[in-house]
Amino acid sequence: MAGKIFKSVKPPLAVAKEAARGLELRKQHKRGGTEIGVWRAENLIKRTPLDVPELKRIRSYFARHEVDKRGKDWNNKERPSAGHIAWLLWGGEPGRAWAEEELKKLGF
Repeated sequence: MAGKIFKSVKPPLAVAKEAARGLELRKQHKRGGTEIGVWRAENLIKRTPLDVPELKRIRSYFARHEVDKRGKDWNNKERPSAGHIAWLLWGGEPGRAWAEEELKKLGF
């Protein structure tokens, strides 16, 4: 793929909504994610176009944190786990699917 130029792609609305939900839960529960996760959420909410390296970072985040889904309180609606909140900051399931799909289209 060296030498090819790839355009940036705008995150879909569903991804922005999950990131916004993550920020709200982080504020409400005072936990979940890092400053990088907050920065990622803010950019996803703005629907800032992302390039291949950024899409790869998102894919990598989800691959590393898949294990968090097995943690205590992942699906607890009243008191979601810090891991679940962090997952949402990165766009949640829509973010994961979108990053995978875009990278696949680009041959990555």
